[in-house]
Amino acid sequence: MALPLPAFDVGDTGDFRINVQAANLHDAVIADVYSERFLGRPATARECDDRVLVHLMRHGSWRFAALDGRSESVTVPAGSFIARHNNPPSLFDVAPGARATVLILPTAVLGRTTGGRHGRQIVGSARSSEMRMLMAHASMVRETVHGLTGAGVRGARDALLELVRAAVRHEFDDTEPQLAPALARAAMDLADEHLTDPDLSPRWLARQLNVSIRTLHRAFATVEEPVAAYIRRRRLERARHELLTPWGRPTIAEAAARWHFSDSSHFIRAFKKQYGETPARMTAAFDAHRRRPPAV
Repeated sequence: MALPLPAFDVGDTGDFRINVQAANLHDAVIADVYSERFLGRPATARECDDRVLVHLMRHGSWRFAALDGRSESVTVPAGSFIARHNNPPSLFDVAPGARATVLILPTAVLGRTTGGRHGRQIVGSARSSEMRMLMAHASMVRETVHGLTGAGVRGARDALLELVRAAVRHEFDDTEPQLAPALARAAMDLADEHLTDPDLSPRWLARQLNVSIRTLHRAFATVEEPVAAYIRRRRLERARHELLTPWGRPTIAEAAARWHFSDSSHFIRAFKKQYGETPARMTAAFDAHRRRPPAV
């Protein structure tokens, strides 16, 4: 199903550049939007179709203002989201270099009214556990959409709508199996941000994502890697990267401590199990390769 973009009147702002990369899921779209500068409004009194738009701001800000001037303008900064109906249309004021993920969804996902402090708009943090899961799912869909079957696209679309409802209502259905991959991906992304944190653990991740530890383990069963194994593997990958850096290289004991292994022996055993050789042997081979003169 094609969802054409409305025509825009950019007034006296002159040239503007906007880049959009989108994944189409029947009656839903996931779009990555980058704009150098944009100030304008739809050229028609109504946009082409009634839709719900969710803007997840990653960098910069977007300001939305009612064209009739009857309601206050809303500025959505990085780290925030806005869910709104596209009709009646709004004036858009996009900061230079703004980046956002924009979801274009059927109206039924939120109903005809969204309520909230801004009337037909809901504004909130993109860092909530529900929004983290929504963004993780959107990323997965963009990466895999071209390889999905028709049934896979439909499932991805249904999970997207359910996660949007959860994000705006702060109610995640942890018994819904379709949402397990999104939960696992959100937990992975969160773990990657906190690999140096000594408190990082499956229980800590479950707390941050507002789910039970059992639900988190069940979600990771869909990716066939336990939570603790994922954390250990990612820490070993980061440790290996540091050990293969010629300058400022840590000792094995320092690497073990930085990446929260109980001692050097534990670190060496885990490293050898993952990479097939000890850290000392790997770094020695790396250094020998660097000292080797180039072939003539």
